[in-house]
Amino acid sequence: MDSKRTYPAKPDSVYFFGTCLVESAYPQAGMAAMRLLKEEGLRVVFPRQQTCCGQPAYNSGFAEEARQVARTQLAAFPRDYPVVVPSGSCAGMMRHHYPYLFAGRPEWEQTRRFAERVFEFTEFMRHVMGATFEDKGPPLRVTWHSSCHAMREMQVTEDSKALLRQLGRVELIELEREDECCGFGGTFAVKQPAISSAMVYDKTEDIRQTGAERVIAGDCGCLLNITGNLEHRHIPVRGQHIAEFIWERTHA
Repeated sequence: MDSKRTYPAKPDSVYFFGTCLVESAYPQAGMAAMRLLKEEGLRVVFPRQQTCCGQPAYNSGFAEEARQVARTQLAAFPRDYPVVVPSGSCAGMMRHHYPYLFAGRPEWEQTRRFAERVFEFTEFMRHVMGATFEDKGPPLRVTWHSSCHAMREMQVTEDSKALLRQLGRVELIELEREDECCGFGGTFAVKQPAISSAMVYDKTEDIRQTGAERVIAGDCGCLLNITGNLEHRHIPVRGQHIAEFIWERTHA
């Protein structure tokens, strides 16, 4: 956790930033996250004009194109509500890189204020809402994969694990090489497929050796990469976003 970050009082309303991969590949994760937020008594606002956070353009060196995308998000989330993001990667882009993108530009102050309102989902649930969960599912062994941005940039890995540890009938088995990337890295997996394949093989082998029945993660890009390799290797471990998993466990 970023020890310098201060957390606001519980709000009445929040914005929800859906992310591209939630929309295209894991809509159930986004719906579960919004349902969990609503169960905390929050009004969840989903601006329809939101788009990508701009990270693909930014990571590819297209700064001006990334700024154009970022400006769309600044306009889409105008009210002083927290912006909850079910992805450490997208949250990291908006919180840490938006201010850098607009340094010395007229939008910098607006961007700085926006960035301060950005929270990764588990960070928000733990530190702002103080959420507690009652596990209603059968005994289950799981392991946790943290994306690089969630671990190193947003520093929310322990927030995610803390929520999982509330689930009394869930056994969390730590990965031996948790701090290693799964090899996705957005455009990295396209530009360096051989290296990416070797990295995800190492990751799924680590998952296999835990004996866990599921691998839980907070970033859908990692889930796409990991579950694809698990299926390719015929390893019977299901991948699931943490929001969907918590919803399932608390509404069994």
